[in-house]
Amino acid sequence: MPSLLGPFVRAALLVLWLVFAGFTCTGSEHTATATLPAAFSDLLPHFQVEPEDEYIVKNKPVTLTCRSSPATQIYFKCNSEWVHQDDHLIERTVDPATAQPVMQVTIEITRQQVEKIFGLDEYWCQCVAWSTTGTQKSQKAYIRIAYLRKNFEEEPQGKEAALDQEVLLRCHPPEGVPQAEVEWQRNEDVIDPASDPNFFITADHNLVIKKARLADTGNYTCVAKNIVARRKSASATVLVYVNGGWSTWTTWSSCSAVCGRGWQKRSRSCTNPTPLNGGTSCEGQNVQKSACMATCPDGGWSEWSKWSTCGADCSMWRTRECTQPSPGTGGKDCQGLDLQSLNCTSEQCPQTVSGAEDVALYVGMVAVALCLTLLLIVVVLVYRRKKEGLDADVADSSILTTGFQPMGIKPSKPGVWAPRPRRPPPHSKNSHLLTIQPDLTTTTTSYQGTLRSRHDTAGKFSMTNGPLLDPLPNGSHTLHNGKLNADPAEFVSRLSTQTYFKTLPRDVANTSYGTFNFLGGRLTIPNTGISLLIPPEAIPRGKIYEIYLTVQRKEDLRLPLAGCQTLLSSVVSCGPPGVVLSRPVILSMDHCSDACLDNWAIRLKKQNYEGAWEDVLLMGEELVSEPYYCQLEAETCRLLSEQLGTFALVGESLHMGAAKRLRLVLFSDAYCSTLEYNIRVYCMDDTQDVFKEVMQMERQLGGRLIDEPHVLLFKDSYHNLRLSIHDMPQAHWRSKLLAGYQEIPFYHIWNGSQRYLHCTFTLERLSLGTCELTCQLCVWQVEGEGQSFSLDFNIAKDTRAVDSEFLLMDSNATALAGPSAFQIPYLIRQKICSSLDAPCPNGADWRMLAQRLKLERHMSFFASKASPTSVILDLWEAQHFHSGNINQLATVMADIGKQEAMIFLVSDGEC
Repeated sequence: MPSLLGPFVRAALLVLWLVFAGFTCTGSEHTATATLPAAFSDLLPHFQVEPEDEYIVKNKPVTLTCRSSPATQIYFKCNSEWVHQDDHLIERTVDPATAQPVMQVTIEITRQQVEKIFGLDEYWCQCVAWSTTGTQKSQKAYIRIAYLRKNFEEEPQGKEAALDQEVLLRCHPPEGVPQAEVEWQRNEDVIDPASDPNFFITADHNLVIKKARLADTGNYTCVAKNIVARRKSASATVLVYVNGGWSTWTTWSSCSAVCGRGWQKRSRSCTNPTPLNGGTSCEGQNVQKSACMATCPDGGWSEWSKWSTCGADCSMWRTRECTQPSPGTGGKDCQGLDLQSLNCTSEQCPQTVSGAEDVALYVGMVAVALCLTLLLIVVVLVYRRKKEGLDADVADSSILTTGFQPMGIKPSKPGVWAPRPRRPPPHSKNSHLLTIQPDLTTTTTSYQGTLRSRHDTAGKFSMTNGPLLDPLPNGSHTLHNGKLNADPAEFVSRLSTQTYFKTLPRDVANTSYGTFNFLGGRLTIPNTGISLLIPPEAIPRGKIYEIYLTVQRKEDLRLPLAGCQTLLSSVVSCGPPGVVLSRPVILSMDHCSDACLDNWAIRLKKQNYEGAWEDVLLMGEELVSEPYYCQLEAETCRLLSEQLGTFALVGESLHMGAAKRLRLVLFSDAYCSTLEYNIRVYCMDDTQDVFKEVMQMERQLGGRLIDEPHVLLFKDSYHNLRLSIHDMPQAHWRSKLLAGYQEIPFYHIWNGSQRYLHCTFTLERLSLGTCELTCQLCVWQVEGEGQSFSLDFNIAKDTRAVDSEFLLMDSNATALAGPSAFQIPYLIRQKICSSLDAPCPNGADWRMLAQRLKLERHMSFFASKASPTSVILDLWEAQHFHSGNINQLATVMADIGKQEAMIFLVSDGEC
């Protein structure tokens, strides 16, 4: 019976305890003290809920909770100090499972409480519960202020990786409490190593790409986050490139010759795999040629012809020819007779009567023969006379012995004036007969006039785009191999009406033209670095061409550029296309690359008749059998071409070390009457053509040059170009720009399609009396090289004209014809060629000349020409027209050991 009443008694006592406790709490609900019923007085407190670690986010307080059963009182102790009882919130309940009383106490901790112990131990709180039997302490709960710093301790860096290569991207997240979790993103998409096992994230948060794939190319970002904030690192670009590989060789082509010696070739392509994303191209040649010998057929007889009628000698005949097939070179001729005869029968044989009729027949045949002979003699005389009219002056020794003496003219008809040496001749009434009017509707013209002598001893005559000059005072005349138009605009207009030339720009200022024969000459566009050298014998004898040279504007002629390609030169046209050349002409044009072929794949592009662009040459892999060959110098490209047309240099960077040369030029307003003052900074390709165009444009705008041009190497690093201005006297000047710098996008500069990229800095002076401006202008590529301009000038007094020093530097003639266009006289040139072309056992031949002139890289090209020495001299002429010293070339000849060098040392008067 007592055992059955026990639970009921305990429950009744608990109810009474709760009622008692409720009355005791009437005065204050925060009192944590109570008296346990006797039934629970022998039990120690047991914690059902203990306080846990918490983080304070910003200024939001945290709540700590402690629950114990059974307990008479519960208090919190924080950092060894008791929390005031008024700060406790108490709740009492009964555990339905055990019927034991439960006490729960909560407190709030603020950010200010935690910050009070800054620099000491961490802030902690602990719960202490009492019962009549004893006390119990809970675990310590640490309260920390949560944060996440902005800057990563280590950010991922961009990398270039070959296909299938392992890539490691490092990331050390910002310091934070609690410690930040890290995830990786590729192009803003979260990377999940579970779904893509090619990715692996290490314990120290680094990302590993086990085998780089093309799809792994992208921008990678390290993301750190905790309960406070989320931080993203700067993007790191991973570029997965593919190095090119050769495909297998194709089968050999059939022999080019049907009979005898010929050529056959095979090719391969760099497509196994194709280079991508800046991967290296294949090394070696893509075409192989091999000599072949085609078997020549033996001759075979055709069918016999029909028998002829019976002749007076009572015989008839028939023939056959050795044409089925004809014997080739090395093939055997047909065996047997090609003519058969047969006696006629008496009935078929005609009766012949000798007498007066036979005599008349023989007399007629003799008369016809005499007429034919006289006609042939007349034709030969006429042909020789025309031939002499064209080449008489060429044969004159005065034009072959020196480039400094006038050439005599032998009149081909009465009334034509011919100058005599050292005597001023009278003016001829028929001087207009000395010129011709070429017809541009055909590519070649026949010469119908007489050549005049080329220049006098006073200096070289410029074949300008103007009217013909009067005879010089000493009686010498300049060489005009044809009549030039008086109006250059009329020439360009006439040229543009033809079918192929309708796309040519009608820009007279950037066009040069002249009329040339086999003596050659030179065309130059002033202040552009562009010229065309036409060597002697390049135009076949008997031909006269009117040749032009012009610069195409890039905005008028768009080149298809892809990937990392960039335009490195001006687009230059020379023509007319299709003319027949006996040897290569040399086209010189500026380029803006760093001239390091290890960094570039530079291609020569040519526009075909349909207007499409074709790759005709890869620099460094020229084939001597092709009609194009290039020499790349530090700032100039020399194109040796057997065809005229429209050309441009296009470069493709092989890696980020490739750089273009930019020319930085500063202009300002020539006159300033307001408080505002503008400084314009041009960033252009470092070629004379673009510089000339900008100078002309600024002259029209009334600008002035305020500093000498500077050169900046702009690398293929995908980084933009930044410009900023600093160190202005704040008491007198201020900048009106809102940002600290201006920026030109990378691709606007790299593709080269925009010619006049510039930034304008607008400054404001605080007083109209302020004229002195000193500042520092900085131009740099992000994570690359830069230039700094120190400016110090007077905006009111410094009035240097735009073109006073830098424009119109080239005052040479736009066109020179004949020997006046060359440094080396014609006869001396011929003697040098005949002396050095023949191989010499000790090497004292054209090969040593190429080495001394630092042209040994082109030995195979020179060796493929009929006269290697002449091509070497052509290159020397193209390089040294403005600055060439013929005595230096004589010294080289003397070093080689050739006596012909002494010819160079003859003075002008002695020549």
